[in-house]
Amino acid sequence: MLSGLYAITDDSLLPEPRLLEAVEAALSSGCQLLQYRSKIENWDIRIRQAKSLQSLCEKYGAKLIINDSVDICTEVDAAGVHLGNNDASLIEARSRLGKGKLIGFTCHDSIDAAIVAEKAGADYVAFGRFYPSQTKSEASPASLQIITEAKNKLSIPIVAIGGINKENGATLIKAGADMLAVVNAIFANENVAENTLRLIELFNN
Repeated sequence: MLSGLYAITDDSLLPEPRLLEAVEAALSSGCQLLQYRSKIENWDIRIRQAKSLQSLCEKYGAKLIINDSVDICTEVDAAGVHLGNNDASLIEARSRLGKGKLIGFTCHDSIDAAIVAEKAGADYVAFGRFYPSQTKSEASPASLQIITEAKNKLSIPIVAIGGINKENGATLIKAGADMLAVVNAIFANENVAENTLRLIELFNN
């Protein structure tokens, strides 16, 4: 079952060459889930970065999830893909990737969307944002109650995302979140290893 800290990369926070150094610090500190989220238009750069991240994930026994792109997931043999409302349909993604790959789906604040996603073959769903987010400041807010409700209605793991840090993460875990998706609280400064360890500790308390 998927659980724990779910790190997400960010182009502005992790430009080359910092990307690999920072990600390795997170992985070597115990993070087992990494999402490569990049808006770089150059396909070759994205493939190169994704391949390097996949190698790091293999080194540390972690899973690499590719945001938005089934093509990149297939190209680098990542563990899976994360989709949203504007991405390839879940059914199409499952058809292309087969049963062996993970598929996550962003549901924002909609239980109905999560139920549909589970029926369509999603391996996990993400809700949020729960707190003010620097990465997606325009994202609509979600309440803690949606995690508890989702826990009662779904059989797949639940990810909480949006403004999560070591101060507020425990509240989301207590509400029922299986994973905490984090960008800034891991990668916004040079203390990536320490940041990662403190967030992982939330799951052990």
